[in-house]
Amino acid sequence: MERAIFAGGCFWCMVQPFDEQPGIHSVMSGYTGGHVENPTYEQVCSHTTGHTEAVEIIFDPEIISFKELVDIYWQQTDPTDAFGQFEDRGDNYRPVIFYFNEEQKKIAEESKQALQDSGRFNQPIVTSIEPAATFYPAELYHQDYYKKNPANFERSHARRAAFLKEQW
Repeated sequence: MERAIFAGGCFWCMVQPFDEQPGIHSVMSGYTGGHVENPTYEQVCSHTTGHTEAVEIIFDPEIISFKELVDIYWQQTDPTDAFGQFEDRGDNYRPVIFYFNEEQKKIAEESKQALQDSGRFNQPIVTSIEPAATFYPAELYHQDYYKKNPANFERSHARRAAFLKEQW
Protein backbone atom coordinates (compact mmCIF):
# COMPACT_ATOMS: atom_id res chain seq x y z
CA MET A 1 0.00 0.00 0.00
CA GLU A 2 1.03 3.60 -0.64
CA ARG A 3 -0.17 6.98 0.60
CA ALA A 4 -1.37 10.11 -1.14
CA ILE A 5 -2.58 13.37 0.39
CA PHE A 6 -4.64 15.88 -1.55
CA ALA A 7 -6.19 19.18 -0.49
CA GLY A 8 -8.95 20.70 -2.58
CA GLY A 9 -11.24 22.75 -0.42
CA CYS A 10 -13.64 21.17 2.03
CA PHE A 11 -12.50 17.65 2.78
CA TRP A 12 -16.11 16.43 2.77
CA CYS A 13 -16.17 16.95 -1.00
CA MET A 14 -12.84 15.24 -1.64
CA VAL A 15 -13.65 11.83 -0.14
CA GLN A 16 -16.33 10.41 -2.43
CA PRO A 17 -14.48 10.59 -5.79
CA PHE A 18 -11.59 8.54 -4.40
CA ASP A 19 -13.64 6.32 -2.11
CA GLU A 20 -15.47 4.85 -5.10
CA GLN A 21 -12.32 3.74 -7.01
CA PRO A 22 -10.96 0.20 -7.14
CA GLY A 23 -7.67 -0.20 -5.32
CA ILE A 24 -8.49 2.36 -2.63
CA HIS A 25 -8.09 0.91 0.84
CA SER A 26 -9.20 4.03 2.75
CA VAL A 27 -9.87 7.75 2.41
CA MET A 28 -9.66 9.80 5.58
CA SER A 29 -10.50 13.46 6.14
CA GLY A 30 -7.97 15.43 8.15
CA TYR A 31 -5.52 18.28 8.48
CA THR A 32 -1.93 18.70 7.34
CA GLY A 33 0.81 21.28 6.95
CA GLY A 34 0.37 23.25 10.14
CA HIS A 35 2.33 23.93 13.32
CA VAL A 36 -0.13 22.70 15.99
CA GLU A 37 -0.20 19.03 17.00
CA ASN A 38 -3.57 17.27 16.78
CA PRO A 39 -5.58 20.35 15.77
CA THR A 40 -9.34 20.45 16.07
CA TYR A 41 -11.71 21.54 13.33
CA GLU A 42 -12.42 24.76 15.22
CA GLN A 43 -8.70 25.53 15.51
CA VAL A 44 -8.10 24.92 11.79
CA CYS A 45 -11.11 27.10 10.89
CA SER A 46 -9.64 29.92 13.00
CA HIS A 47 -6.79 30.21 10.44
CA THR A 48 -4.21 30.21 13.25
CA THR A 49 -2.72 26.69 12.94
CA GLY A 50 -1.43 26.77 9.36
CA HIS A 51 -3.23 23.53 8.52
CA THR A 52 -5.02 22.70 5.29
CA GLU A 53 -8.07 20.43 5.12
CA ALA A 54 -7.05 17.37 3.14
CA VAL A 55 -7.72 13.71 2.46
CA GLU A 56 -5.26 10.90 3.06
CA ILE A 57 -5.66 8.02 0.64
CA ILE A 58 -4.21 4.57 1.23
CA PHE A 59 -4.10 2.78 -2.11
CA ASP A 60 -2.79 -0.32 -3.82
CA PRO A 61 -0.47 0.84 -6.63
CA GLU A 62 -0.93 -2.52 -8.37
CA ILE A 63 -4.59 -1.58 -8.94
CA ILE A 64 -4.59 2.23 -9.15
CA SER A 65 -1.53 4.39 -9.71
CA PHE A 66 -0.58 7.71 -8.14
CA LYS A 67 -0.89 9.23 -11.62
CA GLU A 68 -4.49 8.01 -11.85
CA LEU A 69 -5.19 9.53 -8.43
CA VAL A 70 -3.74 12.86 -9.57
CA ASP A 71 -5.96 12.73 -12.68
CA ILE A 72 -8.99 12.19 -10.43
CA TYR A 73 -7.82 14.99 -8.15
CA TRP A 74 -7.73 17.61 -10.91
CA GLN A 75 -11.32 16.81 -11.80
CA GLN A 76 -12.48 17.67 -8.25
CA THR A 77 -11.00 21.16 -8.00
CA ASP A 78 -10.65 24.56 -9.60
CA PRO A 79 -6.88 24.50 -10.13
CA THR A 80 -6.86 28.24 -10.96
CA ASP A 81 -8.00 29.31 -7.47
CA ALA A 82 -5.19 29.43 -4.90
CA PHE A 83 -7.29 31.01 -2.13
CA GLY A 84 -9.81 28.26 -1.50
CA GLN A 85 -12.30 26.24 -3.44
CA PHE A 86 -15.83 27.26 -4.34
CA GLU A 87 -17.76 28.25 -1.18
CA ASP A 88 -14.74 27.50 1.01
CA ARG A 89 -12.33 30.43 1.24
CA GLY A 90 -9.01 30.83 3.00
CA ASP A 91 -5.64 29.18 3.44
CA ASN A 92 -7.11 26.10 5.10
CA TYR A 93 -8.98 25.34 1.86
CA ARG A 94 -6.13 25.90 -0.61
CA PRO A 95 -5.52 23.27 -3.32
CA VAL A 96 -2.37 21.19 -2.82
CA ILE A 97 -0.96 17.91 -4.05
CA PHE A 98 1.33 16.60 -1.33
CA TYR A 99 4.05 14.14 -2.27
CA PHE A 100 5.89 11.48 -0.27
CA ASN A 101 8.79 10.83 -2.64
CA GLU A 102 10.49 12.15 -5.75
CA GLU A 103 8.44 9.90 -8.04
CA GLN A 104 5.17 11.34 -6.73
CA LYS A 105 6.59 14.86 -7.02
CA LYS A 106 7.60 14.26 -10.65
CA ILE A 107 4.19 12.79 -11.53
CA ALA A 108 2.40 15.74 -9.92
CA GLU A 109 4.60 18.35 -11.61
CA GLU A 110 4.29 16.72 -15.04
CA SER A 111 0.53 16.42 -14.63
CA LYS A 112 0.24 20.08 -13.59
CA GLN A 113 2.27 21.15 -16.61
CA ALA A 114 0.18 18.98 -18.94
CA LEU A 115 -3.01 20.55 -17.55
CA GLN A 116 -1.56 24.04 -18.06
CA ASP A 117 -0.47 23.16 -21.61
CA SER A 118 -3.88 21.67 -22.44
CA GLY A 119 -5.55 25.08 -22.59
CA ARG A 120 -8.57 23.76 -20.66
CA PHE A 121 -8.30 26.79 -18.36
CA ASN A 122 -7.56 30.33 -19.50
CA GLN A 123 -5.84 31.20 -16.20
CA PRO A 124 -2.64 29.74 -14.71
CA ILE A 125 -2.80 26.46 -12.81
CA VAL A 126 -1.90 27.55 -9.26
CA THR A 127 -2.36 24.33 -7.29
CA SER A 128 0.70 23.85 -5.06
CA ILE A 129 2.86 20.74 -5.04
CA GLU A 130 4.47 20.34 -1.63
CA PRO A 131 6.21 17.69 0.46
CA ALA A 132 3.83 15.76 2.71
CA ALA A 133 3.73 16.74 6.37
CA THR A 134 2.14 15.06 9.36
CA PHE A 135 -1.49 14.18 8.66
CA TYR A 136 -3.95 14.44 11.56
CA PRO A 137 -7.30 12.66 11.14
CA ALA A 138 -10.33 14.92 11.54
CA GLU A 139 -12.99 14.27 14.12
CA LEU A 140 -15.23 11.23 13.53
CA TYR A 141 -18.25 13.27 12.46
CA HIS A 142 -16.22 14.48 9.44
CA GLN A 143 -15.35 10.97 8.26
CA ASP A 144 -17.50 9.62 5.38
CA TYR A 145 -19.64 12.75 5.64
CA TYR A 146 -21.20 12.20 2.21
CA LYS A 147 -22.59 8.85 3.45
CA LYS A 148 -23.73 10.07 6.88
CA ASN A 149 -25.33 13.36 5.77
CA PRO A 150 -26.22 13.03 2.08
CA ALA A 151 -28.69 15.94 1.94
CA ASN A 152 -26.32 18.43 3.58
CA PHE A 153 -23.44 17.08 1.48
CA GLU A 154 -25.42 17.75 -1.72
CA ARG A 155 -26.28 21.31 -0.60
CA SER A 156 -22.69 22.14 0.33
CA HIS A 157 -21.39 20.50 -2.86
CA ALA A 158 -23.71 22.29 -5.33
CA ARG A 159 -21.34 25.01 -6.59
CA ARG A 160 -18.48 22.54 -6.88
CA ALA A 161 -20.67 20.04 -8.73
CA ALA A 162 -21.82 22.70 -11.23
CA PHE A 163 -18.23 23.83 -11.88
CA LEU A 164 -16.99 20.28 -12.35
CA LYS A 165 -19.80 19.45 -14.75
CA GLU A 166 -19.03 22.55 -16.81
CA GLN A 167 -15.22 22.22 -16.82
CA TRP A 168 -14.65 18.48 -16.92
